[in-house]
Amino acid sequence: MKFTSTLFFLLLCVFYGVNGQSNYRIEGQVKNFKSGDCILANYYGTQIYAKDTAKIDPNGKFVFEGEKPLLGGVYEIVFPDRKNLFRVLITDDQQFSFQCDTTDLISSTKFSGSRDNELFYQFQKFMREKDNQYKQLKDSKLPETDKRYKDLQEQRKAFYDKFMSDNEGTFTVKLFKTSADPEIPPAPKKANGKVDSLWMFNYYKAHFWDSFDFADERMIQTPFLEQKLKRYFQDLTIQSEDSITKEADFVVGKAIAGKKKDIISYCIWYITNQYENAKIVGTEGVFVHMGEKYYLTGIMPVSDTSTLKNVRDRIKVLKPLLVNKVIPDIGVMSYRAADRLEYIHGVKADYQVLFFYSPTCGHCRESAPKLKALQEKLYSQGVELMTISVDGSEDEWRKFIKEFKLENLINGYGLVASRQVVYRNDYDVFSTPTIYILDKSKKIIARRLGVEDIEPFLNVYKNQIAQEQKKSSSK
Repeated sequence: MKFTSTLFFLLLCVFYGVNGQSNYRIEGQVKNFKSGDCILANYYGTQIYAKDTAKIDPNGKFVFEGEKPLLGGVYEIVFPDRKNLFRVLITDDQQFSFQCDTTDLISSTKFSGSRDNELFYQFQKFMREKDNQYKQLKDSKLPETDKRYKDLQEQRKAFYDKFMSDNEGTFTVKLFKTSADPEIPPAPKKANGKVDSLWMFNYYKAHFWDSFDFADERMIQTPFLEQKLKRYFQDLTIQSEDSITKEADFVVGKAIAGKKKDIISYCIWYITNQYENAKIVGTEGVFVHMGEKYYLTGIMPVSDTSTLKNVRDRIKVLKPLLVNKVIPDIGVMSYRAADRLEYIHGVKADYQVLFFYSPTCGHCRESAPKLKALQEKLYSQGVELMTISVDGSEDEWRKFIKEFKLENLINGYGLVASRQVVYRNDYDVFSTPTIYILDKSKKIIARRLGVEDIEPFLNVYKNQIAQEQKKSSSK
């Protein structure tokens, strides 16, 4: 009986200990502010979101506190002027205090009760001190400057190596390693004696993710995951569908191996989102790949059924209209004869430009004179232009063609067609104008360009074809 009572008393202490005091308490004192609201904001990707607020008293003091522990990560404290951001690291130590001065946040900051924040600012203070010494040395133009530069670099490296070694296992060290570039060893030389720069690039890319811990859920609440994703896919990956999908599967595979749901979801979402409305010709297939492989299979955890429906519907529209697919044919009322249909596949030309438009659309009206000039220039080069009006009355359609003197183009009125058609679904015309470029076999070679991009694209494309033919003939 005595044992049972003691146990019950201990359980009560634990219960009230957890619920009767703050699970996080961050006390701050900032010079230069005597009133106003501070915001504690967490990162999600590269955006910050308000998590808590606190009022500053006349002594510059304020307190953030709450009953539930904060998720670990990188946080920003936004001061009342909404100009200064003060970075803090949230780890298991969530009862700490600090003092700072907004005129010099790095040098003035002092923490108590948070080892990671102490280390974080210690590191920054040292590095900034060396940066200042470097600038002073550069301005002074003293003799032996090169030797002094080298001494400073060696001091920085010695401090960095010791700091990383002494504090291994801390969140601070993990963040610095995550944000640092891979160290590249001396590159081999090619037969001509020059450094093999391609080897350096491949080494850098192969080791780009080495220091990122996909198994640490705190990383989702730092800006570094999105920054690394952006750099990897924009700067280190060839912008073709095959290359991007290969690298997407590689990165998502690392996230899946880390077994952290939020990181898996963020990686899948980020990559998919970049290519739904792709900015680079021929990369829309990445969205289809991501949707089919991760969303529709359940690997991407989505509780909202409308999201899955939207992804499924978008794939249905995009898949037949990807680059290298033969565009679906349709016949539309001809401007030349009302009893005749103009078919997309009926146009005989090396290249064909399709211009889906609305006769009342402002952007379409701006594009029409450029389209006429383009037709006059490119017709002799084997390029035909075909316009299809997707809405408006027949009178508005005919008036548009006359107004902009487009009679020499192949013009079709899309509301009188050889089959039932919804242009938004059948040709992905969700805004006008929408442009496709087709080759001789009616395969899509580009889509969703501006009129001003048509000629430059064709020049590059034809040059690539010529080079490929030259290579194949020389074999």
